[in-house]
Amino acid sequence: MDYFKEFPDEKGFFGEYGGSFVPPELQVEMDKITDAYYTISKSHDFINELRSIRKHFQGRPTPVYYCKNLSEICGGRIYLKREDLNHTGAHKLNHCMGEGLLAKYMGKKKLIAETGAGQHGVALATAAAYFGLECEIHMGEVDIAKEHPNVVRMKLLGAKVVPVTHGLKTLKEAVDSAFDAYLKDPVNSIYCIGSVVGPHPFPMMVRDFQHVVGVEAREQFIEMTGELPDAVTACVGGGSNSIGIFSGFIKDSDVELYGVEPAGRSLKIGDHACSLSYGKPGILHGFKSYLLQDEKGNPEPVYSIASGLDYPGSGPEHCMLKDTGRVKYVTADDKECLEAFYKLSRKEGIIPALESSHAVAYGMKYAKENKRKSILVNLSGRGDKDIDFVVDNYGTGEEFL
Repeated sequence: MDYFKEFPDEKGFFGEYGGSFVPPELQVEMDKITDAYYTISKSHDFINELRSIRKHFQGRPTPVYYCKNLSEICGGRIYLKREDLNHTGAHKLNHCMGEGLLAKYMGKKKLIAETGAGQHGVALATAAAYFGLECEIHMGEVDIAKEHPNVVRMKLLGAKVVPVTHGLKTLKEAVDSAFDAYLKDPVNSIYCIGSVVGPHPFPMMVRDFQHVVGVEAREQFIEMTGELPDAVTACVGGGSNSIGIFSGFIKDSDVELYGVEPAGRSLKIGDHACSLSYGKPGILHGFKSYLLQDEKGNPEPVYSIASGLDYPGSGPEHCMLKDTGRVKYVTADDKECLEAFYKLSRKEGIIPALESSHAVAYGMKYAKENKRKSILVNLSGRGDKDIDFVVDNYGTGEEFL
């Protein structure tokens, strides 16, 4: 079977997860986007233009790097897929340029999106500037204060940043706000979802645009070592970076895949965002997934030190991969995340995003427990956006070294 043709099915389901649970008037627009994607994305012109953008604008392929110093400390062999070197500093531009190109071909005039850590917002603002489109980014007030450098970048790129002031004022509320704005003018605008979440076709589209990460990483790892890695790991909030790299190895049954969720401060309600580990099936933002929810099915409050991971659900493809056992979902808490953040900075000269630091933390743990094996970590973003927050709250990190 061809995994990518089988999943999702024609209604957007990955097993029992995904689909499109939206009002009829919005479903009309979702159907238009789906039809356009299936038609346009397979055309010679679209593929050629996207490939040119990847190479000449984004700077792809990004390299795979062997962490010699960190590997010596931990005992195993740790490699990084350097998405932090992708233009704008994270993997997000991979799907934003694809979504922007699709919007251009559909004749849309405005890109609308939510952002948590700000990387998706920066990437979409970059795509809007590139394609000459308007851009509106919805961001929780808590995250605006926490991720100030990315807010400045979005504004410099010409985006309108809309503060979200209700609820917990973080990612879930930003999604709510962006959806409301999109509903006001779905004809001239397009909602460019920042992860493999939302109603069909977005989980599929974002996965397909992020597939380049997995394709590159697989080829590069074989070229470097002559073999496949024993394991691949990436952080999981909504799950776009992880699906991107996992997709390159999904058919390689000998390669273990690990998705790392944020265990935050504790496993009490409101202190973590481990929806795959501790959630149950539910519907949020137009799709079905594992969801941290109360008895009435309402989403529970969530938290992570990494703004891009504090979402109460996860991508439907991740939910299916959990049920089938193809991917193992594990956790890393704030302390483990910070230890990885400081150690990678000090030992390798690479400052990672707090989101990516969760995956680095698991990579270090795996290496210590499997001293003869290799693990490839998707370093999904760089930590420029986080340095003020980290230093203000944790100093130079001597206690974590």
